[in-house]
Amino acid sequence: MSDEKQKEAARRNIEKAREVQSERAHGADIPRSADGLSTAEKDRLPDAEFAFPAQRKEPLSDAAHVRNAIARFDQVEGVSDEERDQAWQRIRAAAGQYGVHVGEDDWRDLFARSKNEKKQLPSPAVLLHGQAGPLTGRHRGGAARRPARRPAGRCGPAVAR
Repeated sequence: MSDEKQKEAARRNIEKAREVQSERAHGADIPRSADGLSTAEKDRLPDAEFAFPAQRKEPLSDAAHVRNAIARFDQVEGVSDEERDQAWQRIRAAAGQYGVHVGEDDWRDLFARSKNEKKQLPSPAVLLHGQAGPLTGRHRGGAARRPARRPAGRCGPAVAR
């Protein structure tokens, strides 16, 4: 029953998306329902609008994106410390432009802060079950985590015993 409901909902969503796309193609000004930059808008941004311009990571186009760049700064991978220094300067300049308060003077302080915050977080068991201690071995769907069983005779080439 739910499969049919889901399929019908998907059909309605696809039809609505096609209608909106057609209206936009014919000049209608229909605003997007999602916040943030679309892929096309992000592609049109100049490299200078990014904290990491060589990788085109972390756009700095408005206050919300500047705050996001600060929050995710320690998650950016594949960049050198020199690139991080330059990115931090760009973020600070954009923060000043958009009136975003930055509490840290150096990006290295972000790493120290995030490590301290992670140490103060409760364990995953507390978050999941409301109590400290190890998980009970029951996971999503109620099944205990164990290796999957394979049917006999289908585990690979036949071996003489």
